[in-house]
Amino acid sequence: MKKQTKQKKNHPKYIFVVGGVMSGVGKGIATSSIGKILQGKGFLVTALKVDPYINVDAGTMNPTEHGEVFVLKDGYETDQDMGNYERFLNIELTRDNYMTTGLVYKTVIEKERNLEYAGRCVQVVPHIPMEVISRIKRASKEANADIAIIEIGGTVGEYENILFLEAIRMLKIEHPEDVITAIVSYIPTPSKVGEMKTKPTQHAVRTLNGTGIQPDIIIARAERPLDEKRKEKLAVFCNVHQEDVISAPDVDSIYTVPINFEKDRLSEILMKKLGLKARKKKQHSLFGLDLWEKRVQRMEEAKETVSIGIVGKYFKTGDFVLSDAYISVIEALKHAACDVNRQVKLVWIDSAEFEGENQSLETLKEYDGILIPGGFGSRGIEGKINVIRFCRENKAPYFGLCYGMQLAVIEYARHVAGLTGAHTTEVDQETAHPVVDIMPEQKENLHKKNYGATMRLGSFEAKILPKTLAFQAYGCATVTERHRHRYEVNPEYVEQIKQAGMVFSATSPNGVLMEIAELPKRIHPFFLATQFHPEFQSSLLAPHPLFVAFLEACKKKK
Repeated sequence: MKKQTKQKKNHPKYIFVVGGVMSGVGKGIATSSIGKILQGKGFLVTALKVDPYINVDAGTMNPTEHGEVFVLKDGYETDQDMGNYERFLNIELTRDNYMTTGLVYKTVIEKERNLEYAGRCVQVVPHIPMEVISRIKRASKEANADIAIIEIGGTVGEYENILFLEAIRMLKIEHPEDVITAIVSYIPTPSKVGEMKTKPTQHAVRTLNGTGIQPDIIIARAERPLDEKRKEKLAVFCNVHQEDVISAPDVDSIYTVPINFEKDRLSEILMKKLGLKARKKKQHSLFGLDLWEKRVQRMEEAKETVSIGIVGKYFKTGDFVLSDAYISVIEALKHAACDVNRQVKLVWIDSAEFEGENQSLETLKEYDGILIPGGFGSRGIEGKINVIRFCRENKAPYFGLCYGMQLAVIEYARHVAGLTGAHTTEVDQETAHPVVDIMPEQKENLHKKNYGATMRLGSFEAKILPKTLAFQAYGCATVTERHRHRYEVNPEYVEQIKQAGMVFSATSPNGVLMEIAELPKRIHPFFLATQFHPEFQSSLLAPHPLFVAFLEACKKKK
């Protein structure tokens, strides 16, 4: 991640992004894309997510219901859209850029208890919206941003986000020339009708009007590009200019969205409405659109594929597969695939398939590489361990993340180091060989049931051992990576496992915590696992080196 160059400026501008008709319509990608095209015009931008949940942060949310928990460098656990912002904008965000209903209420109540309201009656309105506005301003100031883009979670018309819409209205009154609102709304095309229908979006805009907000821009999400007739209809019934209706059709790659927005001249429209002119001074190439367009073109032109089997358990929600639980992993693989000039084909594999009598590990030979992402709990664990053993013994490229490293150590301890029954105390507290265990400082948290925001979270430094796969990939001796876990490789077993042939190629600076485990290249072409989450620091313009190294190995195997 690069730092945006500081420039002198007046009061920051604010762009709010709200959703219409249904959830999951693409507000996060729209927010990220708006930021990207404005970076391309030379502006310093920051992005914020406002989540309507009572949860104080996203750390305790179920990934099969809410999607991935993204961890910021300062250790804050957030919604997955924060990952989209960082990947698109190539900046590092902080806890100031994320808030929930629970956090806002908690802060207001704490202020009231501390007499910070000087004895006044504290009310839902105006004090809750005022706290939201205060946080938006603080995040904008900390980022030295010319423009802050704020995504309001949920859908217009829901009870949960009404107070955040009230914050938009109040900020607009305070700074009428500096605030605009875009609604990202779905335009359905019923299969039996065969025509795009704008009525749901008309109703969404009317509902937004009912909160005192008139959208300045409509971003029309649909299966295919919006025609002029539909744009005209939305303009007439939603009280916007026709050129302010932006087409946002379904795309094969989210990274084409900023390019599509510019086809409708969105950056020009935004600058005009905010009274801005494009900056002549060029920023770093990571913030412009030129390199971005070249990378997107490279992704599209790649002809050959590598197939990656992702073995996990956070896939199913009812009858549907929820890949959002691993969205950062998916995107990191796409970034790396671009670097090795390949398309990546992802196959979701439930680890439970490889447990019991009917397991069929031979099916894993279909894939060019296997990845086991992070996770918690005991379900499907023995299946994952069986998969890891298969990869090790059959020299199939293997990449493990967080739990994927802990399980690789367990498998190696059991079947190579001779530690029969080795396990993690997360699953088996009575194991004879707790090769993965909880650290002493974490035991007290569990005893007190203090679960929220108490894991090892955020950025930590690691030292890389020379002449290893990790060193070859990074090209340096010290790295900083983001963590989200409570259990670690037990230091008491490290020497014994090393004697059996496993290499701990990265450790904490004091050498106590194991950060990367790998097998020497003379034994295995690519067998590497990390205790941290490298996927959190990958972007289209700066793919993570470990993902690139993994796909290079997969490419060679193919």
